[in-house]
Amino acid sequence: MDKFGLIGHPIAHSSSPALFTAAYGGKYPYELIETPDFEEAWARFLADYKAINVTAPFKGDAFARVDWKSPECERAGATNLVVKTPEGTKGYNSDYRGVKALLEPLGCRTAAVIGFGGAGKAALAAAEDLGLDTRLYRHAEVAGGVSADIIIYTLPRAVEGIDRLDCAHLLEANYKDPCLAGRPGYIPGSAWLLAQAVTGYALMTGEEPDASAMAAVFGF
Repeated sequence: MDKFGLIGHPIAHSSSPALFTAAYGGKYPYELIETPDFEEAWARFLADYKAINVTAPFKGDAFARVDWKSPECERAGATNLVVKTPEGTKGYNSDYRGVKALLEPLGCRTAAVIGFGGAGKAALAAAEDLGLDTRLYRHAEVAGGVSADIIIYTLPRAVEGIDRLDCAHLLEANYKDPCLAGRPGYIPGSAWLLAQAVTGYALMTGEEPDASAMAAVFGF
């Protein structure tokens, strides 16, 4: 039977196993491949799994390692989904796909992306490719304040200046320990996780997931 999993560290808190189980009614195993060593995680993937999701801090390592990169993966400069094929490993970026799906209906004209790790790179590429006037802020640049129609916050913790964010919509990547929940226009990290999973799981399995069952995991 095909197996699937997630590499990254730390990942014990991840909701990905619950989402994957809901997506396919539990018919495929999905495991956490937790180690701080990318080489060990990658070797375990190649030995035992058909496809993996990739989270921090390994998105850049996986991008460098895959044999083939999708266009959105190249745009983002990071991969969070890798599939083994007879032609080699193929890298995708479902963060890009998920963020794009979340932004499209909002009608925004300007965007600010805070943070430039794997998630930030994907969000920046998605906003730019939707035609939004987009600016990147690294964590040290937030202190002066940030203003845009939508702010996409991808840092793992609060930094100086997050009390000076001015926006109509606020999308946060972190869904376990959010810094910004409760603010007007807030879009939680669970919505991001769900959107990237819905758009990404079919790439892993070749089968469309049950999006309604996945949404129910978060009470949507």
